[in-house]
Amino acid sequence: MEKENEIVEKLKSFLEENLVNVIIPRKRRIFVHIKRDALRETIEYLMKDLKFKHLSTITGVDLGERIEVIYHLSHEGSIMLSAKLTVSKKNPNISTITDVIPGAVLYEREVHDLLGVNFKGHPDLSPLMLPEKWPEGVYPLRKEHKLKHLRQITSEK
Repeated sequence: MEKENEIVEKLKSFLEENLVNVIIPRKRRIFVHIKRDALRETIEYLMKDLKFKHLSTITGVDLGERIEVIYHLSHEGSIMLSAKLTVSKKNPNISTITDVIPGAVLYEREVHDLLGVNFKGHPDLSPLMLPEKWPEGVYPLRKEHKLKHLRQITSEK
């Protein structure tokens, strides 16, 4: 786990107070929790300086009052790093990374569709996965929406 420890030490030095937590649960796997405002600089640093060249996906999780957004990146195909941050459900805004990683366009649209996270500066947050007549402001992966409720509101349209 020499390479993983080296990456973590560089991240700690770069992020300083913007780093919330780091976990290396096993070889070739790193989880990093960062502060929301450090997203862009963290992604740029990972891509340019630490050579994480591939964004495999962006996922989101409803944590109740907050939404966790997780960026999954790979380093030369061998080390996976998941950089996560949280946003308030009442103000689910974070910056887009599409200008840093153009391939993030669809992943950000998906997280926007399903959880309502607004990616400031995104070129097109129009619906990607939801049907045309899906009600605005209803995000199907948020815990406050039960399946029965989703069926009811979508059949009313």
